[in-house]
Amino acid sequence: MIHIVLYEPEIPQNTGNIMRTCMAFDMKLHLIEPLGFRLDEKHLRRAGMDYVKSLDYTIHENWESFVRQNKGVYFYSTRYGFKSPDQFDFSEIKEDIYLIFGKESTGIPKEILRNDLDHCMRIPMNANARSLNLSNCVAIVAYEVLSQRNYEDLSHYEVIKGKDWLLR
Repeated sequence: MIHIVLYEPEIPQNTGNIMRTCMAFDMKLHLIEPLGFRLDEKHLRRAGMDYVKSLDYTIHENWESFVRQNKGVYFYSTRYGFKSPDQFDFSEIKEDIYLIFGKESTGIPKEILRNDLDHCMRIPMNANARSLNLSNCVAIVAYEVLSQRNYEDLSHYEVIKGKDWLLR
């Protein structure tokens, strides 16, 4: 299974968008407290739409609690990483994959990153850009993992209107 982990997220709209992405990509979401918002905020509900009802997510009281409960391979998205997401081979990993993203203002603490430098990744961007929006980062990295795994268990055609909708 592929997991998205948000370390102390601060902006409800970002988390709502990420909830929608996790539901669409069939990924479990982990939220590590403290959160910068309440889960019942209207901005969060609007961004997550009705997808939140189908979302598999867990809230963890802190990083240590999350690590104790979740075994697998951790990958960290940080502007200080040395490799881009496509330089990792996600296709053969049999354990659960955890894609970890930091809070919007400060990212993932250095103390966490230092313990696993080989799994720190950076999304390449213009040298003058400090960062991308958190929900965009999650979508970019998640899509790379799914691509390498041939979009396992995801639909390759429109289900609601039908596979041949464009042909009608």
